[in-house]
Amino acid sequence: YTMHRAPDLSELRFSEDLDQLLRCLTGPSGAGSDTPDLRPGLADREKTRKLLSSDRNPPIDDLIKSGILPILVHCLDRDDNPSLQFEAAWALTNIASGTSEQTQAVVQSNAVPLFLRLLHSPHQNVCEQAVWALGNIIGDGPQCRDYVISLGVVKPLLSFISPSIPITFLRNVTWVMVNLCRHKDPPPPMETIQEILPALCVLIHHTDVNVSILVDTVWALSYLTDAGNEQIQMVIDSGIVPYLVPLLSHQEVKTAALRAVGNIVTGTDEQTQVVLNCDALGHFPALLTHPKEKINKEAVWFLSNITAGNQQQVQAVIDASLVPMIVLLLDKGDFGTQKEAAWAISNLTISGRKEQVAYLIQQQVIPPFCNLLTVKDAQVVQVVLDGLSNILKMADDEAETISNLIEECGGLEKIEQLQNHENEDIYKLAYEIIDQFFSSDDIDEDSNLVPEAIQGGTYGFNSSTNVPAEGFQF
Repeated sequence: YTMHRAPDLSELRFSEDLDQLLRCLTGPSGAGSDTPDLRPGLADREKTRKLLSSDRNPPIDDLIKSGILPILVHCLDRDDNPSLQFEAAWALTNIASGTSEQTQAVVQSNAVPLFLRLLHSPHQNVCEQAVWALGNIIGDGPQCRDYVISLGVVKPLLSFISPSIPITFLRNVTWVMVNLCRHKDPPPPMETIQEILPALCVLIHHTDVNVSILVDTVWALSYLTDAGNEQIQMVIDSGIVPYLVPLLSHQEVKTAALRAVGNIVTGTDEQTQVVLNCDALGHFPALLTHPKEKINKEAVWFLSNITAGNQQQVQAVIDASLVPMIVLLLDKGDFGTQKEAAWAISNLTISGRKEQVAYLIQQQVIPPFCNLLTVKDAQVVQVVLDGLSNILKMADDEAETISNLIEECGGLEKIEQLQNHENEDIYKLAYEIIDQFFSSDDIDEDSNLVPEAIQGGTYGFNSSTNVPAEGFQF
């Protein structure tokens, strides 16, 4: 998501009103002049005039160095001249749209309290320009965001949301709300989130032709759900989740919706269940086969958090026929997607019942899983080793069958090589797997150990083995 900024500086033009006032303010202070003398700090009056009258993009740093900011801020106070207020707000908006240092220069010139005052201007163009300027300042980071919040931006901003507001103005207001929700170090104050959520519940139903309001609303939700379980619960309590989940199939909004619901399912099992109860999994066949790899990756990331849940949630993934699709992406996806698929599989081996893990084996997971043992990413290698170890331990009497599957696809050779890995956890785990499941002492031709063939020529684990009700645990 890219925060949109004010228009290109080539569009920055000053009206005759502003130019005239600037000339007065930067010119010699004659006797009888009723214009306040704001000349201190203007090192080079002629240079400032040139910068302001230039047809090319005014260089922001040069403008700031010229001492123009106090003059522009003074113009914001001119209620007798709304045209001048608008032009000054426009100029400051553009200056605040630059680097963080340039934004800070506007803040330090004490513009923010005046912009907040302009939110109550009877002139809509002035209000809108003030909203835009505040959006750029809030978007600079959590410090600026919380400073503007502390001065009372939220209530007047939300008051603009009404059926009568022009669509262009509403788009700006929504964009500022996104910036209020951004940044999680620290996240916005809890009171601010409580104030904003009801407005997001209204905006998620908006039918803007170019969908920018909906897109911004959903991105705002994705930011709010990315700062821990307490904020996730606030979003759930707002009642917005049943309206958010269907957007997983919305052409223009699915990326933001996937991120938002994906953040929610990083929470507790109960919070995850709220999303699943809205038939979220029904949207995933399309997301897992989407032509954009980024969407595949985020979809598998979402599912990896479901397979980390309880056994009923694991079963929901199985019942939705998503496991074969995860295995396919484990095999054929780009590396980022394969990595998430490895987590999804490994999590299932921890959370799932024996029957659920047996189903996983039936989906031919072992060969693509073992293929990832040679990647450079140590975390992925460890996740795969953990998953294989869990499967072998859970298999009990059928461990030899699994061992054979691992050996046949070249996995054993890869695990043997990992005994020389530089990562201590990896080489220890590789050694343990070899020692427990592949040492020559384990070879036994006892026919009782031959697994029972089940439908489709695949194998099942003996489910009568005593396994705790909560599933296999190390």
